[in-house]
Amino acid sequence: MNFLIQDFLKEALKEDIGRGDLARELIKGETKAKVISKSKGIIGGIKYIKEFEKLADVKIMPLKNDSEEYEEKEVILTIQGNAADILTIERTLLNILQHASGIASNAREFVNKANKKIKILDTRKTRPLLRIFEKYAAKCGGVTNHRLGLDDCLMLKDTHLALFPSITQAIKEARKKIPFTTKIEIECETFDMAIEAIKAGADIVMCDNMNFEEIKKVVEFKNSHFPQTLIEASGNVTLENIEEYIKTGVDAISSGAIIHQATFKDFSMKIDKGGENFNRR
Repeated sequence: MNFLIQDFLKEALKEDIGRGDLARELIKGETKAKVISKSKGIIGGIKYIKEFEKLADVKIMPLKNDSEEYEEKEVILTIQGNAADILTIERTLLNILQHASGIASNAREFVNKANKKIKILDTRKTRPLLRIFEKYAAKCGGVTNHRLGLDDCLMLKDTHLALFPSITQAIKEARKKIPFTTKIEIECETFDMAIEAIKAGADIVMCDNMNFEEIKKVVEFKNSHFPQTLIEASGNVTLENIEEYIKTGVDAISSGAIIHQATFKDFSMKIDKGGENFNRR
């Protein structure tokens, strides 16, 4: 919902503005500006940036949409309106564009490596209070979101399973407590754990940090006996080894690196006033 994005922007602006933008008293009238890329990549953040129109006296006109490719020195959007408002939101606007486009660009590299052969998933390894934003950015790059939070899907990891006598017992107890529509995913570190989880009725089995041969064996067992079970591979997945994971035949591959290893893309804003352009850091 757009009001949630506006709340996010208000908090971001509050962080930057503090007790007030000291430059506002110096800036009068209206102006135009444009945001220009300093490298190529995939755009993310436009959905958020457009909501500045509800918070400031500005009109934002994107020339690129979320998920689209852009080139170096390309104009991404133009903005016009109250000059003081444009300069007050400038850094927050650019930070959002840079952060989201960095994640989207990194995500697209993973998706391109997969070449539509398999689902690529992000993880909950996001910065505190930025999960919705960062997962939105990952979607801009083409990945599929994994669960958004602990209330999304019941995933029992090694730290959970340590408190139960067996995976089978953990799943049995979970079925008594969770809503009827909720899926159960079990994180498994060995072939034997994965087989027990499949037999016990897990909806999704995550092969975590298993070697490729073990994962293949899990997939073969699942295909032969429990085809409805989904198999996910995770653990140290990189652009360099993702093709080996694809060859195992799993249904999906998840990687925290899609988000936490992404780097900002760089953009700058240029103000146009009487034909004169200048940068404001």
